[in-house]
Amino acid sequence: MISARERTLNYVVLVVFAVYALYPLVMIVDLAVSPDLSGDAAGGLANFEGAWEQGRFGTYLRSSVVVSALTVSIATFLSILSGYAFGTMRFPGRALLFWTMLIGIMVPTEAIVVPLYFDLRTLDLTNTYVALILPQVAQSVAFGTFWMRAYFLSSSRDVVEAARIDGAGHWQTLWRVLAPMGRPAIVTLTLLIFMWTWNEFLIPLVMVTSENLRTAPLGLAFFQGQYTSGVALLAAGAVIVALPVVIVYLVLQRHFIQGIVEGSTKG
Repeated sequence: MISARERTLNYVVLVVFAVYALYPLVMIVDLAVSPDLSGDAAGGLANFEGAWEQGRFGTYLRSSVVVSALTVSIATFLSILSGYAFGTMRFPGRALLFWTMLIGIMVPTEAIVVPLYFDLRTLDLTNTYVALILPQVAQSVAFGTFWMRAYFLSSSRDVVEAARIDGAGHWQTLWRVLAPMGRPAIVTLTLLIFMWTWNEFLIPLVMVTSENLRTAPLGLAFFQGQYTSGVALLAAGAVIVALPVVIVYLVLQRHFIQGIVEGSTKG
């Protein structure tokens, strides 16, 4: 049993960390709705309207939505397949192949982005959505394989054997039995890949030059340098870029927390 004193201390610690985490966000939102000293921003919703029009965030958000949707869909699908293979099947070279895939987690983007750019340029793929999507799919699948393998290793063997006895093959066992049971793990993986893809800055910066292909974080950087020096409009632009991630997280937070908790207890 936790004493009243320990419970109070826990709440105090949580409140302190919550204030520490939320204070910068509150400050950004406050700046986003405040009048700018330079007179470029009138305050309130006018700041968001001005940032949207001047910064062309409609174009950037559309590009981010396309890249994120395709990256998340492809990477999640491939991660489930590879995680199932590594978690339930036995085949020669299984361990070596799995640890080789994990190199994708260990190697930072900064170490591969330059040779990757020249490879894609040779294939005439730079300045296209392909150049934005494929590298991020590859990086996400490395982590996704590790994540889903852990889930499939912890899944009930009895359930799998019962499905096999009923005549289910690997495809049916995966999509009709294990995938529905692993919805929290899959949703958590989907949300993580979405956040990483949406916030990615270096790959879009190197791979594309067309303004129509700029993603939201890259567009925000150009908005700061080319269109405004005002703090209020820049803060409004930052809120616009961050808002989709916040909305997606709030919608999926229950499954996300459940997936994190199950991963920590089963791992």
